[in-house]
Amino acid sequence: MLNSLAEQLNEGVKSGNPHVYDMLSTLGKEIYFPKEGILSQSAEASGHAKKYNATIGIATEGGIPMHLDVIQSKLSAFQPKDLYPYAPPAGKPELRTAWLAKMREENPSLREKSLSSPIVTNALTHGLSIVADLFVNEGDAVIYPDKNWENYELTFGIRRHAEIVNYPLFTEEMTFNSQGLREALLAQKDKGKAIVILNFPNNPTGYTPGLKEGNEIVAAVKEAAEAGINVVVVTDDAYFGLFFEDSLKESLFGKLADLHPRVLAVKVDGATKEEFVWGFRVGFITYASDSKEVIHALEQKTLGIIRATISSGAHPSQTFVLEALKSPEFHAQKEEKFQIMKGRANKVKTLLDSGKYTDVWEYYPFNSGYFMCLKLKDVNAEELRTHILHQYGVGTIALGDHDLRVAFSCIEEEYLEELFDLVYQGIQDLKNK
Repeated sequence: MLNSLAEQLNEGVKSGNPHVYDMLSTLGKEIYFPKEGILSQSAEASGHAKKYNATIGIATEGGIPMHLDVIQSKLSAFQPKDLYPYAPPAGKPELRTAWLAKMREENPSLREKSLSSPIVTNALTHGLSIVADLFVNEGDAVIYPDKNWENYELTFGIRRHAEIVNYPLFTEEMTFNSQGLREALLAQKDKGKAIVILNFPNNPTGYTPGLKEGNEIVAAVKEAAEAGINVVVVTDDAYFGLFFEDSLKESLFGKLADLHPRVLAVKVDGATKEEFVWGFRVGFITYASDSKEVIHALEQKTLGIIRATISSGAHPSQTFVLEALKSPEFHAQKEEKFQIMKGRANKVKTLLDSGKYTDVWEYYPFNSGYFMCLKLKDVNAEELRTHILHQYGVGTIALGDHDLRVAFSCIEEEYLEELFDLVYQGIQDLKNK
């Protein structure tokens, strides 16, 4: 028996867009955010309990949240009220507003689109997990390229028992394989549903498509929708903004936002990498829909998932990110770090194009993000990874038999040549054994 609040939300989705209702998982249809409970009663009390508010499970002292000086003395630039109480399940309202404004500013294609207010997540993985819970049933197809972040397998395959459908990321001409995506989508016609993950800049390759490829991706999603397939398309924008060359400079979320009634666009992003605050664990999930009923229901169901898992995100991290976004120095400081990252990427490309390594590897296209991937010609990637780690103290990531991921994001520009020379030497060692 469905809870009456879940039924109300489901009816709202059906009236706003019945295709979105069909996209929901069983859990997605069952979940709701309690209107009558501790949180709602506490919220009501905060507006009316002028004498004594004995509702919420925090301790106070002298009219402010109780705290230890060993902590507050290190965080004295911030008021206790912005650190110690629980943040709302959806996140600090001012942070959500600021992030939405930032998204619209950085993605002009979003400026006229109907969006939910971003809901704060415990960074990117949590946002993807919410997508999995709300939309993925056992056996549903989750489509993403063969070069991908391994956590997708855990999030969608193991946790939700999805059928993982991979397609080659690159064509033989080393452009994005939009035809492969199209074929993977259209193959789901019998199921009538697919979840697509788009991750640009791509982890592990550091590749972002160009405008033509981006349009082909959007066209493939639209063709699937026109063929009667309900498509939940998720832009995993973890490395958004780190675009170093000619590529898309916006998230595809903007072009997908009102593409077709059978397409639900979901943007998962975060301050994590965009603002260089990995350990803060502040991310966001945003929905696009022309229907206010759909947006309201998805927000409430998302809050239900959050309430049932982490209850709410960390308050201090949200405060720190909000203060950064409000700072007049924010854009200049971020640009300075961007230029450092761009310098490293350009240095890697110069080294790889110098000709000194072409006998042992090729490299996959990269133009953005943190990483690039070598395509090894003669040696096994795992053997090489292990050898250079123990022989030369160089850490890399082996992917499959022939791909080696190098994170130039964490190597100073002056040391990059030595890094690749040592990888090259490791290959010579293995070949001459």
